[in-house]
Amino acid sequence: MLSSRLPLVIAFVATTACSAQPQQSSTTPPVASPGDPATPTPSPSAPPVTTLPDNAPDATVPNVPATTGRANLAATTPPFAIQKIGQFADPFAIAILPDGSALVTEKAGKIKWRHPDGTVADIGGVPKVLNEGQGGLLDIALAPDFATSKLVYISYSEPRTGGSSLALARGQFSGTALVNVQVLWRAGSDGVGGQFGANILFAPDGQSLYLSSGERQRFTPAQDPEQRLGKILRLTLDGKAWPGNPDYKAGGARAETWSTGHRNPYGMVFTADGHLWEEEMGPKGGDELNLILPGRNYGWPIVSNGDNYSGKMIPDHPSRPDLEAPKLWWNPSISPGGMIVYSGAMFPHYRGNLLIGALSGEALIRVSVSGDTAKAEEQWAMGARIRDVAQAPDGAIWLLEDDGALVRLTPKG
Repeated sequence: MLSSRLPLVIAFVATTACSAQPQQSSTTPPVASPGDPATPTPSPSAPPVTTLPDNAPDATVPNVPATTGRANLAATTPPFAIQKIGQFADPFAIAILPDGSALVTEKAGKIKWRHPDGTVADIGGVPKVLNEGQGGLLDIALAPDFATSKLVYISYSEPRTGGSSLALARGQFSGTALVNVQVLWRAGSDGVGGQFGANILFAPDGQSLYLSSGERQRFTPAQDPEQRLGKILRLTLDGKAWPGNPDYKAGGARAETWSTGHRNPYGMVFTADGHLWEEEMGPKGGDELNLILPGRNYGWPIVSNGDNYSGKMIPDHPSRPDLEAPKLWWNPSISPGGMIVYSGAMFPHYRGNLLIGALSGEALIRVSVSGDTAKAEEQWAMGARIRDVAQAPDGAIWLLEDDGALVRLTPKG
């Protein structure tokens, strides 16, 4: 997704968003060959996870219902002129280059380069991915110094024995391929499951990056400090633990962790005041917009303003006031996809607002933020599942739809 962001789906139905139903790998994925520079041989780890739980752990506290922060709005007609400008195959994320061209990831493991004239070229050098369920080639982001370094970061589900792992890699964009590709980071905890998160965001100073890591439909890893699942990680540009992290001295996964207790974080942005905002898919209901603070626990799967898909109750956030509650939440679900903070000239009245794509909600949602508060302002019916959102250099809003369409939004009239 957009590197300038200041800042899937399997179960019983392949198009269901934010599914927490168990998914099993029916095939043995390919394993990288030793010496493959794109996907080096994985280091030893715990045995792969082979089964997924049906529900979150049993509640340990009485339910205290959430009564504030619900953000569901009636959908209205979009105030945009909508132009289709491209078509892709099962796309996931888009990164717009300074010249107005764009790199688009397709989950099967392809990167497409859309030129300003609308022509599309294939980009080689992509590491092997496990394109299964919610996995595949996922986010893409331009390095802060892309204009000179040409470095591009990608996240993906890397094939491993018994399943997959979320991985972060970096390569140099040559114009025809990613070259000198290096795997910088792996989540570990290999095995089955979707909900990878996989969103990449650079810090405002360009000296570090944030990576969202979903809990892989396994629930409890989000509360396990020794696992990198269900976390937002802060890493150096080379994929190591950031020295300023809350528990850096502990080493391992703890050293990399910025915040914990996340389910499936799909969007992160920094606003101009330096606040880090994140949105994530909840279970059956309970999608969230969170203000991310270092060292905080955001509650999953102990609390949620949604419930298990089985109907089994999960206590709402007020049931555990010691855990961070979302600033906004949606129930029924909207299944949030990509998110940007708008800063362009084409829609001056949206500057500083969050624009959130909705998958099951088939909408684009505008949220105003001020300090540590957020307010849902508008929800526009787009008639398609919105996978990612981007801002073009001219200020137009680009939407990447789940059906593969790339559309450009400009003011009407």
